[in-house]
Amino acid sequence: MEKTHSIWYVTLVLSAIAGYCDTVTFITADSIFSAHVTGNFIVFAYQMINGSNAQVWIKLLTFPVFIISVIIGGRIGAEPGKRYRLLLMEGFLIVAAGLLAVFFKLYNPVTWGTYLVTMVVVFAMGFQNAFGKLYGKETYGPTTMMTGNVTQASLDLGNVLASGFTNLLSLDSLKKQIITIGGFLFGCLAGAIMANFFGLYVLILPGLVLLTCYYTTEQHANQATSSEQGGITSSQTVPPAL
Repeated sequence: MEKTHSIWYVTLVLSAIAGYCDTVTFITADSIFSAHVTGNFIVFAYQMINGSNAQVWIKLLTFPVFIISVIIGGRIGAEPGKRYRLLLMEGFLIVAAGLLAVFFKLYNPVTWGTYLVTMVVVFAMGFQNAFGKLYGKETYGPTTMMTGNVTQASLDLGNVLASGFTNLLSLDSLKKQIITIGGFLFGCLAGAIMANFFGLYVLILPGLVLLTCYYTTEQHANQATSSEQGGITSSQTVPPAL
């Protein structure tokens, strides 16, 4: 039960943070996606043919930044027993991005400082993507890109309807997808509202949420490990009945 609660909690928090950060940077940083970085290719192509501005090439910079982040995250997260370290570092990076925005007094218009803060967020999202790939069982699915989750939810819904709501396997999977998609949607809405009023400063909030998630989840994991080890020790020390 504790493990199930942890997965539910981590999935909801990570998907909400991805949706939040993606929306905040899109609104305040010249339409740049920080979580779903491949979407920047589309924005880049659109702005190129419309001659929007001279800084349009910066959207392509998110791709190598993201790749470098995932490579580094893969090395950091591969160490056994440190699966949540990536979330800790991601949280600090997002808080740092928000503090940089405060330092540079970023709101409007878009400046080089805006792009710097956005690249820090992109780097942080790379860690979250690396976490999802390295520890796929820690969440109900990808937390930064929803297309695959929506596809799975649609398949599950079709199976549930076809079975007259008796397919418990598909129904359980559908509930998990709703948590992921719902969390992302909530993050998008919250990010849109906050960014509209306060700009990039609001990145501090998801960073603090993620740090809280890290410490609570890590504490639960340590308690579970201690309980398991205590149970093993007890079973080994109790002499067998004669």
